[in-house]
Amino acid sequence: MKKDIIKLAIADDETLFRQGITFILDKEVNIEICIQAENGNDLIKQLDHTKELPEVILMDLKMPDLNGVEATKIVKKNFPEIKIIALTSYYTKPFIHKMIQQGAVAYLAKNATPTEVIYTINQVALKGFYYNQHVMEILEDASLKSTTKRKNSDEFLTSREREILKLICEQKTTAEIGEQLFISPRTVEGHRNNLLVKTGAKNIAGLVIHAIEHQIFVRNAEI
Repeated sequence: MKKDIIKLAIADDETLFRQGITFILDKEVNIEICIQAENGNDLIKQLDHTKELPEVILMDLKMPDLNGVEATKIVKKNFPEIKIIALTSYYTKPFIHKMIQQGAVAYLAKNATPTEVIYTINQVALKGFYYNQHVMEILEDASLKSTTKRKNSDEFLTSREREILKLICEQKTTAEIGEQLFISPRTVEGHRNNLLVKTGAKNIAGLVIHAIEHQIFVRNAEI
């Protein structure tokens, strides 16, 4: 796991839930909660005035004044480097797909266990995203049902880039990819940057979505 301190913001209008998750996460030596917000407006205000931005936000989607969906749009526009974990009771396919399209890099149900929450935060900080099996299935299902004709990415991605993209989709770290392909982490980073440029993806989560939508990556299948 990531050894550096993960600065975390929590936005949730339910005081008991917010304080409860804060109590749990405060016990983690590598997680520091730097912002607690009671709604989207409160979150944006605190982000605008803080001297040190959080790396990750746990974003409740159902909040008064400014909900999590709209707050996510603002955060991704004004603070694109912040990673957002969507936190909600609405664990439905359309809702999950919509939030991922808005830029959420992970998705947690509100009845998730503390272990799941901690693991997801660490994975997001380490890899830039974390999509569990359920979320991956939803993305693949949406891709298969899409009627839009997508350009085949084979013509502008090299075989090495496609190989690395597949491993990214398998949620392997830079070090793990380098070890598996017998290349240096710096070389992996170079290929990853090329993938971002070629696909137009804004982050690693965007690369995964691109790979699934273009059927470059299919779980349990070779590219």
